[in-house]
Amino acid sequence: MFRVFWGVACLLFIALVTPAIRQLFFEHLGRWLYILLFAFSTSALLTPLMIFIAVRAGIVDNPGGRKIHTRVTPLLGGVAVTISFISALLANMILDARDVVLIAGGTVIAAVSLVDDWKNIPARYKLLIQVCVVIVLIRSGIILDLFPVHTTWGYLLNAALSIIWIVGLTNAMNFIDGMDGLAAGVSAIISLFLGIVAFQTGQSFMGWIAIAMLGSCLGFFPFNFGFRRQAAIFLGDAGSAFIGFVLSALAIKASWADNNPIVSFATPILIFWVLIYDMAYISLERIITGKVKSFQDWIDYVGTDHIHHRLLVIFGDRKKVVFFIFFLCATLGISAITLRGASTSDGILTVVQAFLITIIVSILEYSGRNHTK
Repeated sequence: MFRVFWGVACLLFIALVTPAIRQLFFEHLGRWLYILLFAFSTSALLTPLMIFIAVRAGIVDNPGGRKIHTRVTPLLGGVAVTISFISALLANMILDARDVVLIAGGTVIAAVSLVDDWKNIPARYKLLIQVCVVIVLIRSGIILDLFPVHTTWGYLLNAALSIIWIVGLTNAMNFIDGMDGLAAGVSAIISLFLGIVAFQTGQSFMGWIAIAMLGSCLGFFPFNFGFRRQAAIFLGDAGSAFIGFVLSALAIKASWADNNPIVSFATPILIFWVLIYDMAYISLERIITGKVKSFQDWIDYVGTDHIHHRLLVIFGDRKKVVFFIFFLCATLGISAITLRGASTSDGILTVVQAFLITIIVSILEYSGRNHTK
């Protein structure tokens, strides 16, 4: 099956780099489709190569401890995703200045996380580097505009919230990468809905970035998820951190609505809600239960109390857990799309609906809390 998939990806890639085919896409079929297929085929071609390199270099994830996989697994899947994502955008040949900064920042995050996959970097150093990269983004103009941007206090608040948003979601994506296909699938779903919003609002650059990430995750996904076999390769921190960083920064870069604060605020929250919820839930519970008593404890704590761990206790099957989270993510994404065309009252009801869904999931999670740590 892998050979057939790889062969199709190879033929597709050869066709896409042919000048005549490339011109056909740019002039008639659409740049977005070219980017999607280019990222998909490149990711599918590179992933087996990364498996080979990871095994030879010893960059693998060994089973044991809190990990639920049972065999040694290569960790360089994120490198394939990163290279295919960047290659697809470069092949499009159109980038604005902030896109370049975003890609460069993501590359730095991926590089640092790759070293962490290989040699293990203390969490506090990774966090410091992430904050520094986000500050560079802010200086380039990728910053929230919730408060008056022409005042010092407004700028500082916007900057602080931007750091919390990007760094928080970067690590939340890393945290959810605990089952075969989970992070790659959630990333693809988030990218899809970001792309839909970009189409709705006429934001070409945002759409191209989202589509490039979607294609990269889809090309990697078959190697990371199987119904009857374990993953052949993992994203690793290099992949999950890179994806989380790019998508969260893209959400800040985008314009969500014109003169509609409910839509502007709630749309990205709903699209990223699974990541936000997991991060907030475990942080709050760890503090309340005394598992963490300081900021240092919080960034160093590693446990099996994430949403996928607790749902596994309830469902007893990893595939069911993965698809449950996929459908949850898609449901809230659809709510975000519906919200865009809703009236103020309907928008409030959509947000309330999402909150009720969260309560349902919280009840499920609480049922599995006594079997996690």
